[in-house]
Amino acid sequence: MVHREGLGIVETQFFTFGSSSDELVLENGEKIGPVTIAYETYGELNSAKSNAILILHALSGDAHAAGFHKGEKIPGWWDNMIGPGRAFDTEKYFVICSNILGGCKGSSGPSSINPKTGKPYGLTFPPITIGDMVNCQRRLIDYLGIKELLSIAGGSMGGMQVLEWLIRYPERIKSAIPIATTLKHSPQQIAFDEVGRQAIIVDPHWKSGDYYDGARPVKGLAIARMIGHITYMSDVSMAEKFGRQKKNGSNQTRFSPDFEVEGYLHYRGDNFVNRFDANSYLYITKAMDNFDAGQDRPFHEVLREKKLKALVIAFKSDWLYPAYQSKEIVKEFKLAGLQATYCEIDSTYGHDAFLLEVEEETHLISHFLKKSVLFI
Repeated sequence: MVHREGLGIVETQFFTFGSSSDELVLENGEKIGPVTIAYETYGELNSAKSNAILILHALSGDAHAAGFHKGEKIPGWWDNMIGPGRAFDTEKYFVICSNILGGCKGSSGPSSINPKTGKPYGLTFPPITIGDMVNCQRRLIDYLGIKELLSIAGGSMGGMQVLEWLIRYPERIKSAIPIATTLKHSPQQIAFDEVGRQAIIVDPHWKSGDYYDGARPVKGLAIARMIGHITYMSDVSMAEKFGRQKKNGSNQTRFSPDFEVEGYLHYRGDNFVNRFDANSYLYITKAMDNFDAGQDRPFHEVLREKKLKALVIAFKSDWLYPAYQSKEIVKEFKLAGLQATYCEIDSTYGHDAFLLEVEEETHLISHFLKKSVLFI
């Protein structure tokens, strides 16, 4: 059973780097600086600095993975997995989570102020990659004085970052936990992202990304989020949650939502626009679509040899990142000589299962981390 006692009140911290003499060089060769990365930490770093775990968030996540911010009633996005006695046990481990480069919750992104103009970057913010995000995380780890991470873990886009860490900095990692992710997006995954991007771009308030001093493209962003939520659930989970239940009350117009599932999608879309930036959505989904762990080669060929353990988790009903993609990751790990364990959880929640299947994930991850400590 997962412990009910959580972390209590936590605070977001900020790390800024990249002065004029030390700007961040992006994969495309462009430079940007200064760069700010928002992050949170949970637990205590031991004297040997050997108990650190880096948590990597998905598309709409942020640095606030666990605990409560002062005055708020909703905990961090993976609160049920991080804390005393939980999968990432903060009585044992020092857990770090940072908002990605390109995000909109404290880290530098399109909505940040460009110091050269005094205005939000908008589309003048340079294109970014998963690799650029990981390079910022590595700088944060250096800043915290940590030479080697006990583990890195993340689901969905967070899993892509896990794989990128293995390519770029394998010597900085002892174990890895990619969850419900892929080596690269399939045409279908790219197609879903493109529909979401187009929903934003055709919103008349988008104004080629220059909307920060006026009305924002909330309708387009809400539709993008609605599309996303359809892919995060499964046919079974939708049937169990909503069925064909009708909404109460009379419709205002002929095409107002009749069914509960329609109302749910509208609610999720409307709620999302209050906490996310449309330009960040465009930049991040493009980075996901362009990610290719193998860099046009078999992934095992770009992995450097290292004694490292991996736990790969997938979910049976996940049709956004289907289990076959996780199996491909395991195959590449084994070809590269890594010790990889594959676990497929029989869940009906679809892609959202990585946030909801707490008990099974807790059992698998806590056992894996104990074995990893013994292994090293």
